[in-house]
Amino acid sequence: MIILAIETSCDETACAIVSAKNGEIKILSNVVSSQIKLHAKWGGVVPNLAAREHLKNITPVIETSLKEAGFTSKDIDVIGVTSGPGLIPALLIGVNAAKTLAYVWQKPLLGIHHIEGHIYANFINEISAISNNQFPNSKQIKNTKTTNYKLQTTNQIKFPILCLVVSGGHTQLVLMKDHLQYKIIGQTLDDAAGEAFDKVARILNIGYPGGPKVSEHAAVHKPKTTNYKLTFPRPMLSKNNFDFSFSGLKTAVLYETKKHPSLLKNKSYVAAVCHEFQQASIDVLIAKTLKAAEKHRPKTIMLAGGVSANTELRKQLGIAITKFIPNTKYCIPAPNLTGDNAAMIAAATFFRFQKMSETQKKSTKENWKKITADANLKM
Repeated sequence: MIILAIETSCDETACAIVSAKNGEIKILSNVVSSQIKLHAKWGGVVPNLAAREHLKNITPVIETSLKEAGFTSKDIDVIGVTSGPGLIPALLIGVNAAKTLAYVWQKPLLGIHHIEGHIYANFINEISAISNNQFPNSKQIKNTKTTNYKLQTTNQIKFPILCLVVSGGHTQLVLMKDHLQYKIIGQTLDDAAGEAFDKVARILNIGYPGGPKVSEHAAVHKPKTTNYKLTFPRPMLSKNNFDFSFSGLKTAVLYETKKHPSLLKNKSYVAAVCHEFQQASIDVLIAKTLKAAEKHRPKTIMLAGGVSANTELRKQLGIAITKFIPNTKYCIPAPNLTGDNAAMIAAATFFRFQKMSETQKKSTKENWKKITADANLKM
């Protein structure tokens, strides 16, 4: 099966083509047009500007994806598109483009939940990490071609799965007893982790997007020689649930910097703030994941979402799983699949289409009339 997928939920215009055969999903093309430079001066994504860029880029991105895969419309079996959640002006561009292609090409069309796509990035046969007993070190994480990674196949991933979804808009613990079966057992009560990273970067005036910028500054922190010893709260660690809260942690950073505004020009101080904020966030994410794993006994723990690119989170969660629940598989997507991309939407499209009856599959050819963009789509 050859799947073309489109993703425009936020500020990435993306199109991918994947092949799916015998449970293996391989990327044939994965084109992403980023808008980071456009939105950087605003410190965040401006929805109408994003939509304007999507409209300008969507056709060239689709054409490039087809060209790189060496295919034409005749080779495509199914089309998938992110139908939500996300920014409604941005979603509308991708959804309408996909509906147009499905109508003109007479192809089945499926709408896919954005977070479902992030989860299913773990099922793509890219060079990615899956381990029972050891976790790749940070140097290996940066190099996706290292031989210490394994080609991941779907039969290596055992249910039930506990997935920690960490992105700019979502922080959730999702329990999956089988494919496409989701139970959200914990989620953020306010800011998502990625949103908190962006806001902290804005407070420190270190650039956009916040996640990579905070991580970069945290990496140069030298705890043995610094003059700045900081301690930020670990919100909700004592609560007997699996929910998260990052608003108070972000506020703690704000109050700390307001006490010492002149130090914002001091690189060592900024590095110390970034390091402590990042570590506080990671401590909470890991503790809640382990607590949920203790209760629900998953066979596999997955990491998904844009913040899953964070080297320290990937590493420290792997170490914690090895130490406390060593018989549990740990699965992370390839670094190039952590951000918004269309390959992950194609993977989710495959599993959804595969589960359908023949009658349901035939009805998807009429979805060009039915699918709508939904900014608050529930999974």
